[in-house]
Amino acid sequence: MSALFNFHSFLTVVLLVICTCTFLKMQFPAILEQKTGFRGFFWKAARIVKIYLFLLLEYNH
Repeated sequence: MSALFNFHSFLTVVLLVICTCTFLKMQFPAILEQKTGFRGFFWKAARIVKIYLFLLLEYNH
């Protein structure tokens, strides 16, 4: 069964993309500098984790 038709697999793929984008942004920041177009999608995925971590640390104090 394809990951697009299985909800659990789809969520796994989405989380994998988000985590990979975050890792790439930390290792190679120049790759994801562009905020529009094709690379902009991956910039936004990396930004999701940054915002989540900020909120997590802000509200746990």
